[in-house]
Amino acid sequence: MNGIINIYKEPGFTSFDVVAKLRGILKQKRIGHTGTLDPAAQGVLPVCIGKATKLCELLTDGKKTYEAVLLLGVSTDTLDMEGQVLKTCPVLCSEKEVREIIMSFRGEQEQIPPMYSALKVNGKKMYELAREGKVIERKPRKVVFYDIEILNINLPEVTIRVTCSKGTYIRSLCDDIGNKLGCGAAMKKLTRTQSGGFNINEAHRLSEVEEFVKNGKAEEIILPMDEALSKYPEIKTSRYADKAARNGNKISENFCITEETDISDGLKVRLYDSEDHFIGIYEYRNREKLFKPVKILFE
Repeated sequence: MNGIINIYKEPGFTSFDVVAKLRGILKQKRIGHTGTLDPAAQGVLPVCIGKATKLCELLTDGKKTYEAVLLLGVSTDTLDMEGQVLKTCPVLCSEKEVREIIMSFRGEQEQIPPMYSALKVNGKKMYELAREGKVIERKPRKVVFYDIEILNINLPEVTIRVTCSKGTYIRSLCDDIGNKLGCGAAMKKLTRTQSGGFNINEAHRLSEVEEFVKNGKAEEIILPMDEALSKYPEIKTSRYADKAARNGNKISENFCITEETDISDGLKVRLYDSEDHFIGIYEYRNREKLFKPVKILFE
């Protein structure tokens, strides 16, 4: 099996748990997920199978959309309600103030990753260090909040929908909002509704995957690799370059059919040979006038 399954991760499972369970269900070792979800969170978790594990990095790069419930007036060590409460504070701000502060986070921001995260320092995950009582200095990272929508305000709770760049921590956003309001805040609930081209309405729970496998219909829920990469334009080689493409070599622009695609330096494309076999992801190099392989997926 080679492809991607759009999994609905349920609360209580780690992303690693999902991968481990799928290995058992699908009887396949090569499985990896894209974009970790906290154990308490739920929602879209694209999982790559077989050769598609080479695509984990590419699929993680896309925008993500979350729905989160903030609880104002409380601060915790993990920045969500799973952690230890460090401080409580009365919520004296108005709904108008809450709206203005939340919307002020739109656009490019600098965000400090939480100590309770899976980021590694000297080979050790930060949440492991945090459990040992250690606090590591973290440098702010640039993230982008493309859109923030306030779905409901029922103080002290606020529900928001956020579309953001990869590497963004919604827990940190909640904490930053609380700090800016002066009362603190922690994330009470998190649901990822979109990850790249994968939507929550098409996601499958592990129990559903198990049923498909039992009925011999697993292929019905496995998205082919090239379909999962449909955001990249399609390019075909001429028959003279088929062998070179199948061997994962660089391909001259002269041996590619590019009439319907605006070619520019650094453009990533889905490359097919003249017989419509999917070869992989290539990147155009203007200086050399050729396409260079990024991920070869040809079988």
